[in-house]
Amino acid sequence: MSRSEGNLWTHLLLLLVAVIWGSTWAVGRFLSYGLGESTGANLGPATAAWLRYVVAVMAFVAWWWAYRNRGGPRLLPHDSRSWRYTVWLGLLGTMAYQLLFMHGMRWTAAGDGSLIIPINPVFTVLLAAPMLGQRLTGRMALGLLLGMFGVGTVVGWSPNAGIPFEHRLLGDSMIVLAALAWATNSNLTKMALKEGGVGTTEELVIWYSIVGWAMLTPWMLAEVWASGIPSPSSTEWISVAYLGLFSTVLTYVWFARGIDRIGPTAAASYVFLVPVFGVLSGWVLLGENIGASMLVGFALIVIGVRQVQRESERLADN
Repeated sequence: MSRSEGNLWTHLLLLLVAVIWGSTWAVGRFLSYGLGESTGANLGPATAAWLRYVVAVMAFVAWWWAYRNRGGPRLLPHDSRSWRYTVWLGLLGTMAYQLLFMHGMRWTAAGDGSLIIPINPVFTVLLAAPMLGQRLTGRMALGLLLGMFGVGTVVGWSPNAGIPFEHRLLGDSMIVLAALAWATNSNLTKMALKEGGVGTTEELVIWYSIVGWAMLTPWMLAEVWASGIPSPSSTEWISVAYLGLFSTVLTYVWFARGIDRIGPTAAASYVFLVPVFGVLSGWVLLGENIGASMLVGFALIVIGVRQVQRESERLADN
């Protein structure tokens, strides 16, 4: 296969990653809420998140087992410092993010939530100031302001008026907090990798997935205690497996491969397609509405994010 053909397949694979990540919002909405009041979900948000990571952890363990004698990743942290990072990453990147994501999807539309989550890179750069010592500028503040105006547009003028405003406000607020949790997780990962000797990127993901899954367990047990043991439908089981295997494990491997072959900047550009597919999946799978306010809000968020990213790259080059 020629280099150009290899790059074409890499771009197609990254496009598939964006499609899968976009569909995650509709699937999460289905698992948390169901397809309507008469067909509510059997699984609670915490239980769905916990089962998702059962699938993901099984896949990671299988990966470790297959490569254990060929220089593959370690299954668990190896010292107190790596454990310390893993606990914080599991708390923020798995437990907090998943609980906020799944509970947020119970209250808001999948399309709305998928448009809000791109604010995450803004939080990542802004949190890099206290965590990584990066300087903040007025342009970064302007980018944050534009991004938050975009979020406000999505929340305040959503075409999915069938969901009460107070419900959407609650759900969208949880999605914003989920983005904040993931941004903190991203900076902690950078700190761990910069420090050296903690673990590789792949190992950190495996470690905090396993530890975060353990942290999700009490929330799942409390939910089952309050609501009873669920009896998921076959569609819900398929949805859980889809989230655990495709959205959590395979897409991570594919995205990492894309970064390796075409570079981080080109690969990261596909992330901006995720909300597009999130809105489309909400429309196709859940019958959600699409309106001009979504386009305006998304444009403001993307402009704000690019403003912050460009300023961060400029400071890094100086």
